[in-house]
Amino acid sequence: MTRAIGSGSGDVPSVAVIGLGYTGLPLAREACRAGIRVIGVDENPSVTASLHAGRSHVPDVTDADLAAMLDAGFHASTDESLLAEASVAVICVPTPLDDTGRPDLSHVRRAATGLGGHLKPGALVVLESTSFPGTTDDVVRRAVEGASGLTAGEDFSLAFSPERIDPGNETFGVRNTPRIVGGHTAGCTAAAAAFFGLLCDRVVEAGSAREAELAKLLENTYRSVNIALVNELAVAARTLGVDVWDALDCASTKPFGFQSFRPGPGVGGHCIPVDPVYLTHWARAAGSPLRLVELAQDVNAGVPAHVVRRCDELLGERGTPLHRARVLLVGVTYKRNSTDLRATPAAAVLRLLRQAGADVVYHDPLVAAWAPDGEPVERATEVLGAAADADLTLLLQDHDTIPVDRLPGRARLLLDTRGRLRGTGAHPL
Repeated sequence: MTRAIGSGSGDVPSVAVIGLGYTGLPLAREACRAGIRVIGVDENPSVTASLHAGRSHVPDVTDADLAAMLDAGFHASTDESLLAEASVAVICVPTPLDDTGRPDLSHVRRAATGLGGHLKPGALVVLESTSFPGTTDDVVRRAVEGASGLTAGEDFSLAFSPERIDPGNETFGVRNTPRIVGGHTAGCTAAAAAFFGLLCDRVVEAGSAREAELAKLLENTYRSVNIALVNELAVAARTLGVDVWDALDCASTKPFGFQSFRPGPGVGGHCIPVDPVYLTHWARAAGSPLRLVELAQDVNAGVPAHVVRRCDELLGERGTPLHRARVLLVGVTYKRNSTDLRATPAAAVLRLLRQAGADVVYHDPLVAAWAPDGEPVERATEVLGAAADADLTLLLQDHDTIPVDRLPGRARLLLDTRGRLRGTGAHPL
């Protein structure tokens, strides 16, 4: 059995981070800060070239951070043979959905197979990419063992440790966010815990890799279900003449047993639209469908259509058909004060508005250009003038850099999906 990394020998491991995106690059930065030699491997040559030129493509890792990493010896490459130099390899590749909406583990399989071809005995292999229980023990183990001829739990350690990256969060990062680890064997768990103990203030050991995998899915599915609840409540409450945001403010005063979630134009990012699909796919394959989770997915997926119906309804009351209207989208990222456009619900809203024949323009000071379907969207550089010109202004994201509170005084017609402008002339979701 392999010895736990860093347990008593005083040796500092060399680490290979496979996949240098939103998850991998912050991890590589933290490892560099801990004095660990870090090799970054990414199959996209433009990513590695940009990193070596000192340009970070991940908003949470600044160019100054990257410069410090390079000074510390960080090296990024597309060359998988460099993996042979590492005593620890962490797989941080994407786990998206395929064209049919099912889990796509092709990136994980490719990374694990490539790693296996260069893995040295005694190494620690960690999967960080979010997936359903069994991915580490089955998919990754088989790929690595098949390519290396080594056996997990005997010749190398294998574990799962889910990423907990929150883009734009200035309070919590890799170091001070508790790190979950779960191994293929108890010895594998110990090896992973010893390694992440070098990077994180607190390490939590799960019973196995499968519990660690389920914990990650549970965290984001919990959010998905509760967001779906308040999104449904927002629709019903408006119909019944009740201010859902006031009700939420009141409920939030309870010091126990309640956590506040807020309605919005839909869910975005990599986690909430995707992770519940991995969970429901796993459960259905095991013959135990999660009906509540599946219903929440349906509710959240339907919110952009509700937003567009509200646009049509409000414009109709003014005598302007949607297909003749100019609509201004304000704030198009999925998260407040973030540049992240991954799976932003604004893209679904845009698509539906265009299908209805509306002329759409957007304003977002954090997004210089936007073409979610390959067709560029006209950008308004000044929001108040654009709101005055538009038939309808649709507030999707209320960044601090947008003068949101001035919109009611300038917009001809204003739909507020965030509850930011209560008590003004803005219409609620």
